[in-house]
Parts: sequence; structure tokens; C-alpha cells
Amino acid sequence: MRIFAAVMKQKYLVIVLFGLIVASGATSIRSYRTTERQVENDMSQALSSALAKQQSNVITQDTIRTFNSHLQIAELRGKATIAVDTKGQQFKAYAHCSEATIFSLSDQRPTVVLWTLTLLWAAFCFYRHRKDAIQLAGMLQYGGLCYAEAEKTFYDARGQRIKLTPMQQQLMEMFFRSGSHQLTKTEICDALWPKKPDASETLYTLIRRLKPVVEQHSDLKIESDRGRAYELTIK
Repeated sequence: MRIFAAVMKQKYLVIVLFGLIVASGATSIRSYRTTERQVENDMSQALSSALAKQQSNVITQDTIRTFNSHLQIAELRGKATIAVDTKGQQFKAYAHCSEATIFSLSDQRPTVVLWTLTLLWAAFCFYRHRKDAIQLAGMLQYGGLCYAEAEKTFYDARGQRIKLTPMQQQLMEMFFRSGSHQLTKTEICDALWPKKPDASETLYTLIRRLKPVVEQHSDLKIESDRGRAYELTIK
């Protein structure tokens, strides 16, 4: 179960990392939008006050000075500008500033804290991944069954340990270590009963009892090639 616990732990680590990234981005955007609204309101009232004091539609240096003097956000003075719409027939003036200015005015301290936590968590995730990768490297998977070589244990897709007799365990290990998942009768008998002259009946009994266990816990089945070979195949 330690291997499956490692897999689940990695999944949760990634979920937390993703949550931190989303929270960091959302906090930064929320702070920027709040500041953007404050800046727009401040520039709007400053522009209205500046235009109310002059008698013409011409934007002059005096207009800009008046505009800056009415800005309540001191950091905007000298950075906010006034633009005039010359396309329409009516005089329209607009005040604006750069996105960089708005971002610099926004309170990004909570975002910095969150991004710092995110980077630290990412480093921890990388460390855990490197550590767990060594453990997971010894796992063989086929047809919904997993064999943990370090533990010499078989697990089903839900991570539940499969109970096998010593002989069943040895035979399943042989199937999993075979590249084709196929074993001849001779290979099995020589490995499991090397001193027995004829283990055909014993092998038949072993296969017959192992088949329902394999089919119950996986998408695999054991097929026989006229009793000369056996193969672990996907249903």
C-alpha cells in the first residue's frame, strides 16, 4: 500500500500546487482591478474639476497642472495624462494612465506572499516526486494489476492487496517478469517443482485455482495453449 499511498500523495500535492497558483493569480488580478477602479474614479473627478475651472475646450499646461492638483492619489501626479477626442464634433477629454502605473499602485503584497508559498510548495513537490519516483520505479503494471517488486506484492486497480498462496505468487511473478506474459509448461514446472518428474497435474490444479483470483481482481485472464503454454492476456 505504500506505493499507492505515494501515488495518491503526489496527486494531492499537485492539486494543492494548482490551487496556490490559481489563488496567487486571482489575488493579483483582484488587487489590480480594485486599484484600477480607484484610479479611474480619481482621474475622472480631477478632470471634471480641471475642465470646470477653464472657459475653453483647449487643453493647456494650466489644465494639466489643475488636473494634477486635484488628484487625490499622489502617485498619479505626473503619470496620468489627458487625451482629447478630435474625431467627434463635441469636445471630449479623457484621463488615463498606463497599466504599469496601475499595477505599481496596487497592493501586491498578499500576492507576493502567495507566490512565495507557491514556489516553496513547488520545490517540495519536486523533492517528493524525486523521492517517490525511486519507489514507483519498481512497479510493474499490466491489465489492471500492479506488482510492487520491492514489496513482492500484487495490488488491484483500487490499491487493494491481492492475497495469493506462495505458489500462486511465484507463478504470477513469472508471468509479470516475462516480456510476452507467456510461459511454457516446462518453464513453470522447472521453476516451481524442479525435483518433481511430472508436475502436470499439480500445474493444472494451480492454474485452475489461480484463474478466478486473477479475473476477479483485474482485466486479465489465463489462457492455455493446449496445455503446452500459458499466457496472461487482457480480456
